This record gives sequence, C-alpha cells and structure tokens, in this order.
Amino acid sequence: MKITVVGTGYVGLVSGACLADVGNDVLCLDLDPEKIRILQGGGIPIHEPGLEEVVRRNVQAGRLSFTTDVAEAARFGTIQFIAVGTPPDEDGSADLQYVLAAARNIARHMDAYRVVVDKSTVPVGTGEKVAAAIAEVLAERGEEIAYSVVSNPEFLKEGAALEDFMRPDRIVVGADDERAIALMRQLYSPFQRNRERLLVMDVKSAELTKYAANAMLATRISFMNELANLAETMGADIEWVRQGIGSDPRIGYHFLYSGCGYGGSCFPKDVKALIRTGRDFGHELKVLTAVEEANELQKHVLVDKIVARFGDDLGGRRIIK
Repeated sequence: MKITVVGTGYVGLVSGACLADVGNDVLCLDLDPEKIRILQGGGIPIHEPGLEEVVRRNVQAGRLSFTTDVAEAARFGTIQFIAVGTPPDEDGSADLQYVLAAARNIARHMDAYRVVVDKSTVPVGTGEKVAAAIAEVLAERGEEIAYSVVSNPEFLKEGAALEDFMRPDRIVVGADDERAIALMRQLYSPFQRNRERLLVMDVKSAELTKYAANAMLATRISFMNELANLAETMGADIEWVRQGIGSDPRIGYHFLYSGCGYGGSCFPKDVKALIRTGRDFGHELKVLTAVEEANELQKHVLVDKIVARFGDDLGGRRIIK
C-alpha cells in the first residue's frame, strides 16, 4: 500500500518506518528541511533504540522516503496519517492548529479518495473538525472527492516504540464507513497474524480511548505516590506494599512505582486535556483533577527532603543519582 505520514516526530517517524518495514511504500512529510536532510541520509533527528537501523534499511530498500513537498505528499498515499504535535494551550486544551493545517493541506492537493487518519493524540470531536476542514477546502476548490476520517491513536512507550508498534497489544480504529475500515484492516494485517488485535469502534470512542489510557496510568502513579508518602509517615515499606497489591492480577505491577511524579511528553498534557474536555461537555472529572493536584504536590516532595537535610542554601552542592 502507498502511505503518507504527515510529521516526522516521534510518532510519525516510528509509524512510517514500521509500516515501510512490512512492505508498504511510505512517504513522510515534514516542513523542516534540516530534518528531511538528516532522514534522507539515513539518520534520525530523535533517539529511539533500533529506529535508526529500521529507517536506514527501508530508505536503502526504496520503501521509505521523505519530502517537504506538501502537494507530493497529499497525492502519494491513499492513507494519509496525520502525526503532528498537539501542544497544550494556556487553558490546558490541546492545540489543534497543526492537525487542522495538515488536513487542509491534504484537501488542497488530494486528487482521489483518501483515508485521513488522526494518529496524533487529539480530543474528542477532532475527527469532526478534520472532516469539516477537508470539506471546506474541497468546496473552495469546487471538487467532489470522496474521503474518510479515521481515528487511530498510538500507544507507544519511549524506549520500546518499535516493539510496541510491531507487536501491539491492541490496534484501535475509529471509523464510520466500511471502505475505510477495510483499508485499515488491510494495512494492519501484518501486525496481527497470530490473533485479532484490531478494535473497531466509532471515531469519538477511539479518540477518548487514548486519553483514557494515559489518564488511568497517571492515576496509578499519583495513587502510589500518595501511598508512599503515607507509608513513610507511618513507618511502612512502600516496596512491600507495591508487591502486595501488584500480585493481585486485577491490579498488576505496571505503573505502581512511587517517585517524583509523572512527567514526560504525554501524561501531563493528556490529563490536562481530558479534564478540559470534560469541562467543555459540562462534566467535572473530580478523580482526574485530584490526580493532577497530587502530582503537582509530589514534585515538591524530593526538594523538601533535600532542603530538610542540607538547609535552604543549596549553592555549590551537586546532587548525584
């Protein structure tokens, strides 16, 4: 299949490289010429174990290529993945300007049926906005070209992204028409040969699934951090507690380690975005609000311990992990 991936950041580059590695012809678009220069040479502008080798192998095989040409990208793939950033706005909501700009660029240059796939993490209702943006541009062109909008959120862990993509726990596809679903099934067939991993649902449910997954993991982290603080006060050992509850198969061991709070590129912005989405729909998500508050407090715990041990003046001191 011919695939276009808009965006060569973490999600876009991993997706494009892995899709090429199973035999698809993939063209990745980025408007940053320096990134494209690096990629065309077989290098990568990000760090992810094993990714550079996969990129180089598929570039050399002619299955993976890179461009800054928007028109070329829009006309290349029947399936068009949008994998651009969705940074948080000041109010915590996801900024969709790059997603919608990508959708409009596809609509300006598409010359046949396209499946436009939201791979970026986007709030509920984005699929409708993407569809409306495409329809608006096509109307301006005076063209009637069929298209479908699909939600296909990623579930990649940094440091294990290749394994997560090539051997996924689940593949979530949110779509409302059989033509798009059939193409997505065909695309992902190499990744589910030993069992069915594809979960087909409506677009809004798929969009919510991504946020719900990250919010649940963030909740576990904040829960364990609060228990760790309580355990220290009581004289209990949080590691024994972790093992005691983690051995329950209904709970499991993942994301039960206490620490300085959750961070990274996804959890903080996704929790904020989901809280904001709830408010937009008239629902106050009290559990998630508490999770975020607990995480903000947890960031100060380690600093408070250091100050208690060494005093307010930390000048000249070096903290080694």
